[in-house]
Amino acid sequence: MKRFLIALVFIPFLVGTAGAAEHNDRHLLTVITDDAPQTQAMAMILTRQWVKDGGSARILLCDAAGGMAVTDSDEGIESVQPPDMSPRQMLGGLIEAGIRVDVCAIYLPTGGMDRSDLREGIGVATPPDIGEVMADPTTRLFTF
Repeated sequence: MKRFLIALVFIPFLVGTAGAAEHNDRHLLTVITDDAPQTQAMAMILTRQWVKDGGSARILLCDAAGGMAVTDSDEGIESVQPPDMSPRQMLGGLIEAGIRVDVCAIYLPTGGMDRSDLREGIGVATPPDIGEVMADPTTRLFTF
């Protein structure tokens, strides 16, 4: 009877891990809302490390952090030590590395802006798109 109960506990785990081995389960959605340079920088550093370690990532900028996506904004320009870079520069490096970066769907209209105000390589996320990413059981959500 004891073996039977142990088997009941471990069978779902084994079935779940067998399926996970077939798919890349290293997806990260980093949501940044904070305007503090150290917080923004740490979000970029940890997201870059995640990708360096073999995962895939996507960044969503909302609220004050959305300013890093705007061409004429000063948001995220303060350098942090180390790496002697600003969060805005780090974001540019992540975009160049192929990481998708979007602003929240309500960011531009709330600020009286449109897509033409965004830096090159930054898009606008839609609620259905981000909802799908968040609902995916292989996605980890990382918020700052």
